[in-house]
Amino acid sequence: MVDSVEIGESVRGEDVYIVQSGCGEINDNLMELLIMINACKIASASRVTAVIPCFPYARQDKKDKSRAPISAKLVANMLSVSGADHIITMDLHASQIQGFFDIPVDNLYAEPAVLKWIKENIPEWKNCTIVSPDAGGAKRVTSIADRLNVDFALIHKERKKANEVDRMVLVGDVTDRVAILVDDMADTCGTICHAADKLISAGATKVYAILTHGIFSGPAISRINNACFEAVVVTNTIPQEEKMKHCPKIQVIDISMILAESIRRTHNGESVSYLFSHVPL
Repeated sequence: MVDSVEIGESVRGEDVYIVQSGCGEINDNLMELLIMINACKIASASRVTAVIPCFPYARQDKKDKSRAPISAKLVANMLSVSGADHIITMDLHASQIQGFFDIPVDNLYAEPAVLKWIKENIPEWKNCTIVSPDAGGAKRVTSIADRLNVDFALIHKERKKANEVDRMVLVGDVTDRVAILVDDMADTCGTICHAADKLISAGATKVYAILTHGIFSGPAISRINNACFEAVVVTNTIPQEEKMKHCPKIQVIDISMILAESIRRTHNGESVSYLFSHVPL
């Protein structure tokens, strides 16, 4: 844990970007980010931007049970209070989290990179169905399905208690097609592994999973190894080198160019919206 931060050179009047993802020792990393933002701010940096590829506690964005915290709002307040002037993040669990901040937030999308990966790596992509493993991701899959001009389906799941799925119902047709599961994050991978079995039993020829944030906690890796995926594709908003050693099915889309281009555009005062639909070359 970093308890003392000292910036090695002058940042007076500079435009500072601090890159720190919400992964690994998440609370240590968050604290480190807050201290670094504050150190830059009181060293007279003109603007401090926090680049947080995977936003921590993003799933806790509403009171879904009585006496539950809204941790995403708390993290937003902490970032503002520490002195951040601007946030750049990717695929927020719910885009409303942008409204938790009173400072500008650029929520970048992995979608253009995902579309590019599908076209380059799945030969039969014109005969595929994009599938959402839950009703919440319907908007995400319809957007990708529209841009590829293919069909979409979704899986309705009924939960008995948190992190445990009880029953799944497939809405849509995947018979004799390649099914591509798309979601914003995979944690213990119970849902997507159940979903993959459901798709195979519904007649899908192959199943791919494409997820922006691969958290892969607990039994996730062994579940993926035992599941019927052709590939599980994640971006490197969270480093995946260690996980890839233990699971040959994991493939990575590099999104560093998207973040780099957003930093360049922000610094030069250019529009970032181009990146919502294009992958920078």
